[in-house]
Amino acid sequence: MKDALGEVQSVLVLGGGSDIAIATCRRLAQQRGARVVLAARKPESCDSAAAELRAAGASDVQTVAFDATDFASHEAFVDDTFDRYGDFDVVLVAFGVLGVQEIAEHDATAALEIVQTNFAGVVSVTVPVVERLREQGHGTIVLLSTVAGERVRRSNFVYGSSKAGADGFYQGLAAALAASGVRVMIVRPGFVRSKMTKGLAAAPLATKPDDVAAAVVRGLARGRDIVWAPPPLRYVMIVLRHIPTPIFRRLPL
Repeated sequence: MKDALGEVQSVLVLGGGSDIAIATCRRLAQQRGARVVLAARKPESCDSAAAELRAAGASDVQTVAFDATDFASHEAFVDDTFDRYGDFDVVLVAFGVLGVQEIAEHDATAALEIVQTNFAGVVSVTVPVVERLREQGHGTIVLLSTVAGERVRRSNFVYGSSKAGADGFYQGLAAALAASGVRVMIVRPGFVRSKMTKGLAAAPLATKPDDVAAAVVRGLARGRDIVWAPPPLRYVMIVLRHIPTPIFRRLPL
């Protein structure tokens, strides 16, 4: 549970290899020495991140195995993790795959891999996580979404549609949890220079994982429902959402 000053004391990261998630946990550890559990398909891949978080001041860092697309394992994974490590103030849903649009739009297997990870996997693990948060009576579940799901663009519509599905699910979830004591926060970054985007040309308003992490931590402290990173993207997307479809389709997006 958060301390008397409202500082986060415990974090579960689903997608422990995420650059944004690690930067967020580093900031939380520096603030309060938070306890962190990093969940990833290969827990050993998080060893360096765990060492970094300990050095940053985390009171304890553990790594556990978690497969976003092994849907049948999710309920048991959540119960075991909460039973073993206790309550969590924040659960950060940070896993996802970008995929290759040029392949995915012609190959159903490739498209399904993106959708199963980014949408079905998110829904599958979120439901049991929220049940445990309801039981403990507090906590915030944070989805690392993206502006790519705000209005799906031709250049990455498989990825964008998968993230739009998850974003929409979390919007409805936030309404369903309004009186429960459990909060939902959706984070919508733009282009982030990270492992996922390595080798891609940066888009306008590109940012870094630590900048997004700073926005996440501010959002948690202020009880935000939606966080944009960087903030001006909110206004860019307002404009893009209202462009007529015939014109939008001709834009180089």
